Amino acid sequence: MKVTGFITVFWAAGVCMASSLISMREDNGGIHDRDTTKPKVFIIALFPPERDTWLNSSNTASGFGSHLLEKNITVPGFSPLYPDAHCKNDGSVCLLTTGESEINAAATISALLLSPLFDLRKTYFLISGIAGVNPKQATLNDVAFSKYAVQVALQYEIDARELPSGYASGYIPQGSHFPDDYPSSIYGTEVFELNEALRDMAVKLASRAKMIDTNVTAAYRKQYAGNQTAASLYTKGLRSPSVIKCDVVTSDVYFSGQLLAEAFEKTTKLFTNGSGTYCMTAQEDNAILGAMVRGAKAKLIDFARVIVMRAGTNFDRPPPGSDCLDNLFSTSQGAFQSSLYNLFLAGSQVVDGIMKGWGCTFENGVKAENYIGDIFGTLGGTPDFGPGSDFGDNPVQTRAIGGRAVHSESVAGRKDGKGKWGAMVARTANGNA
Repeated sequence: MKVTGFITVFWAAGVCMASSLISMREDNGGIHDRDTTKPKVFIIALFPPERDTWLNSSNTASGFGSHLLEKNITVPGFSPLYPDAHCKNDGSVCLLTTGESEINAAATISALLLSPLFDLRKTYFLISGIAGVNPKQATLNDVAFSKYAVQVALQYEIDARELPSGYASGYIPQGSHFPDDYPSSIYGTEVFELNEALRDMAVKLASRAKMIDTNVTAAYRKQYAGNQTAASLYTKGLRSPSVIKCDVVTSDVYFSGQLLAEAFEKTTKLFTNGSGTYCMTAQEDNAILGAMVRGAKAKLIDFARVIVMRAGTNFDRPPPGSDCLDNLFSTSQGAFQSSLYNLFLAGSQVVDGIMKGWGCTFENGVKAENYIGDIFGTLGGTPDFGPGSDFGDNPVQTRAIGGRAVHSESVAGRKDGKGKWGAMVARTANGNA
């Protein structure tokens, strides 16, 4: 089952629960249940090493890491492996672990948003995970904060050994016929855009920390300067680590190799109308954001308060002279532990900044000057990527869960032939159909 279908089924199952939750909360606009926790910041780890780095790292100026075990809340619907949210005793900072992959992430976040144990309407969410790295844009042990998350594997796929002549990649956008065509069949989770002003504030806060590096990583990094062409191409991959701004791609498949990486670079540019820059890889982010958009539509959270932070653990392609199998299995790049700790070093500055600046800056929110949300415009506004709201007369085939065509009609689309279905859905969602 595709993750988009899974989120729909899971969310539908929670409609009654959500209605009850909202009715519980609508007492003069407030929540009066004394057992309800109201975090200012919720840290989202994906698997135990990320979680444990936060829980164990208390030897910093902020020093709140060890206190996240003061209050443990078991949440129905969380992963059976990670059933608890860990919070400070006052509930101001919490942490959860989703489990790896898109379905685990979507299920856990949906359970969190629908839980009556939390009031999340003013909560800032910090997705905190390690990642693969595009050496054209970033380096090992970098910590990147993203504006866009792109679900690059949500496409048709042909085995690379059977590619037609002239096809540079086996990935073909849904509803199109060539790798470089914009998808005409839009599922809704292809791209999410986050609050750029908040992202920039997070980068400023995180940049107070100095990122650590290792001798093994520094030595491995030099292999990407194997020749003059490579040295020019991978300039950003050859430098020492820092806090940066660039975007994340989501794929359940853990991929390795220059051809796949370059295909997804193009997909990122294509899906974001040239605005996104792929630098980090993930297996969860679009799934998390998909659930969060639906939660924001239900007024359970504020999507303008979501931050995506990823730290580079391994390069997504091998250095010149090496092969992709070695890059995936055999080579030690030396950045696993250091990238985990850099997540904490950078992230703790963000958490500390939000806590200290709550009354004067963060409590009432950081206004988004850019569009935020999904490709459908679910939360209002017009996406600056995808179908937009310019209209043409190209037909589109819509699809039901399971791939069965349910109807075909002429739907408004862009004059340049870009996706159509999303524009109609956006108009309907915003009451403009």
